[in-house]
Amino acid sequence: MPQTETLMRVDAQDTDEIHWWRQLPDGNRVATWSARQKMNGAARAMLRAGALAARARAGFYGARYEQEADAFLERVTFDESPGLPPRSAPVRTRTGAGAARGARASDAQAQADPVGGRTLAARIPVAGGREEAVALYRALRAAREAVSLHRSSGAMEPFDAAVELGVSHELMEALLQSVRGSEGVRVTVGWSRLSGPPPDCPRRPAPVVFTPGDQAALQQAAHRYVTIEPSQAVRLTGDVVRMRRSEPDGPGAVRLRVRDGAEVAQVRVWLEAEAYRIAVHAHLAGLPLLVSGQLESRGGFRRVSGAHGVAPVPVEAAERERLMKSLGEGLDGFGRALGTSGPPPPAPPAAPAPDGGRRG
Repeated sequence: MPQTETLMRVDAQDTDEIHWWRQLPDGNRVATWSARQKMNGAARAMLRAGALAARARAGFYGARYEQEADAFLERVTFDESPGLPPRSAPVRTRTGAGAARGARASDAQAQADPVGGRTLAARIPVAGGREEAVALYRALRAAREAVSLHRSSGAMEPFDAAVELGVSHELMEALLQSVRGSEGVRVTVGWSRLSGPPPDCPRRPAPVVFTPGDQAALQQAAHRYVTIEPSQAVRLTGDVVRMRRSEPDGPGAVRLRVRDGAEVAQVRVWLEAEAYRIAVHAHLAGLPLLVSGQLESRGGFRRVSGAHGVAPVPVEAAERERLMKSLGEGLDGFGRALGTSGPPPPAPPAAPAPDGGRRG
């Protein structure tokens, strides 16, 4: 009776499930700590790639949408156990259009080695996770098709077309991580019994299989996605959190915590001397900084080049006047950046020259 109650509670959960099965070579059938870590890391990386694809389509995301992907992973629960994959069989694959048929045929033709693999399941709540699960499912199938077409023709165009279906550098790297050191990996998606399958998705999707023979294609695609991803023109607002320059009056680097205008948490910006001075005063006044430039794809969209239009974010008139008074003398350039005009504040009276305590 207790077992029945437990099963009823599990079935009542409105979650989609993703199962991974990684087949280990004959000489490595003991699931070591290293193998376990590799599988867990690869599964999380695939889920992250699905979360990124649910936000936008890109061949390379870098640091973009990191916070959203992290928040999604917090909602996912994992269940790890060694043994058989769902509807398991030795991992096989084919190139060309018959890849999916080969995966289904292998399920019916062979029995799995009970100690030859390791399974991992991820449970994704439908509320707050269905979009990411669907994005990963479609991206995996598109990646499998692109790899098969590339292996049969040598063309890279299938990978370019697959970007619109959610395939990315991040997904390629996750698949490479899962395949290396194994005889193959099988990924199966199961939709929630309560909510049913999403629109335009089969009720029981066929597993997607990748093998060591796919590594060359995966590596080429991963490299291609990074090299062809363009930089992004941005106009962002952020808080100054770090500043550094080698000369007191020269240019320097500023790190901003992004408020809006870019899908990254922080960026590094190189500023010329005048712009750096404005950033210093904005930081001292507790004001956000407005910067325009190119968010560079090289380095993962973490750096803005060609910075221009550097200015503190405007504030209310009364607040602006208070800030200007608190900043004191010598900030007329800062005032112009804020949109304030008028004569500079009076200079403080000159201190008397020291006379050693004696009167002349």
